[in-house]
Amino acid sequence: MQNNSFRTTLGENVFRTKYAQGPTDSWQCLARRCVDDVCGDMGTGQHVLLGKSDREQLVHYITTMKFIPGGRYLYYAGRKLHAWNNCFLLRAEEDTREEWSNLIWRANSCLMLGGGIGIDYSILRPSGRALSRTGGVSSGPLPLMHMVNEIGRNVMQGGSRRSAIYASLDREHEDISAFLHAKDWQNMHITDKITLAQAKETNFNFPAPLDQTNISVNYSDDWLNLGDDAWKDPVFLENCQQALTTGEPGFSFNFGDKSNETLRNACTEVTSEDDSDVCNLGSINMGNIESLEEFKDVVALASKFLVCGTVRADLPYDKVQEIRNKNRRLGLGLMGIHEWLLKRGSRYEVTPDLHSWLGVYKNESKKSADEHCDRLYISRPVAYRAIAPTGTIGILAGTTTGIEPVYAVAYKRRYLTEGTRWKYEFCVDGTAQTLIDYLGVKTSSIDSASDLASKPEQRIKFQADIQDYVDQSISSTINLPTVASGTLGVDKFAKILAKYAPRLRGLTCYPDGSRGGQPITAVDYAEAIKHKGVVYEENDPCGGGVCGI
Repeated sequence: MQNNSFRTTLGENVFRTKYAQGPTDSWQCLARRCVDDVCGDMGTGQHVLLGKSDREQLVHYITTMKFIPGGRYLYYAGRKLHAWNNCFLLRAEEDTREEWSNLIWRANSCLMLGGGIGIDYSILRPSGRALSRTGGVSSGPLPLMHMVNEIGRNVMQGGSRRSAIYASLDREHEDISAFLHAKDWQNMHITDKITLAQAKETNFNFPAPLDQTNISVNYSDDWLNLGDDAWKDPVFLENCQQALTTGEPGFSFNFGDKSNETLRNACTEVTSEDDSDVCNLGSINMGNIESLEEFKDVVALASKFLVCGTVRADLPYDKVQEIRNKNRRLGLGLMGIHEWLLKRGSRYEVTPDLHSWLGVYKNESKKSADEHCDRLYISRPVAYRAIAPTGTIGILAGTTTGIEPVYAVAYKRRYLTEGTRWKYEFCVDGTAQTLIDYLGVKTSSIDSASDLASKPEQRIKFQADIQDYVDQSISSTINLPTVASGTLGVDKFAKILAKYAPRLRGLTCYPDGSRGGQPITAVDYAEAIKHKGVVYEENDPCGGGVCGI
């Protein structure tokens, strides 16, 4: 029987497979464990970090899924290890043999504790550069990226999940062309007839260069100062070409007072200029909150919760502790924004009402966190807000993830069985169906990501408008048509992105069909309803043309 805490069966399944500690565990019990561990005395007589009434209200907000801590908080709730941080932010600090070895050690330490890693490699000299000490030549940054990728391929994060890794390189780096094409799997052959892209089509885990790593190019003030001609920059144009072809590299925009804060966690929402900084995530479910007054209270308590998380988290090595105490970086995010808009009859745009809520989010998160830090006699955070993709916890809550629109009201889900047999079934998005059934929302009023793929400016502008309220970054994937479709040219996309770049921190793209084994494809709602629940076997090995090759 479905637990009343969950909107969907899928949400309950995620809880059971990822976070439940035994068959009788409940979401309500997990909420209690999580708050007690982070803010209470943990049953050990330790100093209580948050008052009883606030703790009880937090338990209520988590139980009702108005606030959900990051997945590492949920997984480790009630366990001896408190590895609550989703990701660690690293950087190569100098170009020496010793730093290569130490960076690999830091990366491995963080991954084994359960966090993803993001690394900026820009300080490393380009390949072929003479080495004065040895008389040899530099390997450049890409071999080190590959070495870290191999660690990620073989390390289970905290023994529970596969690694998440991010790598970035400056636009001005001499190896930028090789970096831009590091993941051109469609041009890499394992035999005369089979490319890496084709191999990963039938076996997603088939090893390929940087296949555990998301990559992005760093853009600085030097690029921004090109003004109206910035979109014509050869590196930027090539980056746009790659984004519309393979989806990578993404874009990291580091301008002005943020010039040193590259996006270095695995999902690119947390920024820092320090090596060994740490992210600390939790998300407010706007789709489940009706009043601005309650929203303000959720923001306040969620901020206090994350402050408490900086006090008791177990960290992999001393420098992380040092940097965490210095920066005390929080990553309070949002999800369910598209659901919130749909409930109010709004399209996918930042309305005046949403501006008001976002203003409360911005102001109250800082005010409450600062006051709680002062109460605990600890340093105030240097940053407060970052919007994560919330893929897993969004499914738990049964709402739209992060700032994302509904991917598609209806879609065809494709999956592999018995190693070689492709099957598919028609599905309806759970959040969309809830809104259709209970609020009478018309399918034609839902701006889905698949619909907005042909309107990239609307989607990018929405992210820029939200970014105005976020002091770190937003991890969000922009769905786009492929270059091959002829719908969106490279120049047009480059002009749109350059227009909004000064208001963005980062951008990631997914061109339709660009990856082998694309699991879902948008379909008509009536078609999905007609065939819902029936499993079909595909005769077409490319699933109707979505092989991505």
